[in-house]
Amino acid sequence: MKRLYILSIILSFVQSAIAQDQQFTQFYASPTQINPAFAGASVQNRLVSQIRNQWSAIPGAFQAYNVSYDTYIPNIKSGLGMIVNHDRAGSGALRSTSLRFQYAYEARIKRNWFFRPALEMSLVSKNIDFNKLRFYDQMIRETNSPSVEFPIMEPISYFDFGAGFLTYGPKFWFGVSAFHLNKPNESLYGYNEAPLGMRVTAHGGLRLRIKGNSLTKLDNYVVIAANYQMQDEFDQLDIGFYYEVSPIILGLWYRGLPAKSNNYGYMNHDALAVLLGFQAGKYKFGYSYDITVSRLSIASSAGSHELSVSYQWASKHNQKSMKKRIMPCAKF
Repeated sequence: MKRLYILSIILSFVQSAIAQDQQFTQFYASPTQINPAFAGASVQNRLVSQIRNQWSAIPGAFQAYNVSYDTYIPNIKSGLGMIVNHDRAGSGALRSTSLRFQYAYEARIKRNWFFRPALEMSLVSKNIDFNKLRFYDQMIRETNSPSVEFPIMEPISYFDFGAGFLTYGPKFWFGVSAFHLNKPNESLYGYNEAPLGMRVTAHGGLRLRIKGNSLTKLDNYVVIAANYQMQDEFDQLDIGFYYEVSPIILGLWYRGLPAKSNNYGYMNHDALAVLLGFQAGKYKFGYSYDITVSRLSIASSAGSHELSVSYQWASKHNQKSMKKRIMPCAKF
């Protein structure tokens, strides 16, 4: 009975995560992850890698990885981006891999203000290891021998589409993006329909300069940012700030919607996240730790860890453009 109770709890969490996308605390470390309109916005060549281990104390914890690259082509006023995503979840090793291509066009609204519409196309594959699943007949017999269930799940692949826009000036940015516009069928059963719900995000922020004193002559910055996203009946808000004192960046984030309760009557709190970033020349390193504040904290006492590494460099063609403007977006 104890095993069945634990299994029912885990399944309830898995069930609530159906058709949900990858999530990263450091979503501004790889901003093209949340909006294709960020492709090329830094006017540099940008290469980013992220690793996330979520709720590591729970068996079959969620693990996510991504590598992204984007660049700006001044001759056609366009940004190009590419992302490779991979995640693994649950004891059955449900795996998802996607290859995403992005295009963004940049138009100047007025001096130092820009507007960027963008499109994204993806190829996605999903698979599950049937042999790692544990079924009711195995639990009753208390054995690891094969289940009488017949493995009818098969790997699948599908195309996916998204779009977005971004507007920004010297201190402020705001964008909206939508993914899974075609609502692809991601069912692992050939005869079932499981359309992937469209995900919509809205994000923005403000970058404020704090002048240094006469001794240090260094300017510090405070960046206030937020990202709201919804998918089917699920939604959440990430809001927080960074304090940048070169070369160190400190951040504090809250994830949840405190004014909204879930279907079980509990307040929609998820996590508090602390972040430490370091910039060394063209490299940026970020580490964040999520402190779970929901009722899931009983089972996920280890919290969630995330690491990001980025490298940026400017080509000869982009040097002049980079000096004229700097995207005010947060760095991690």
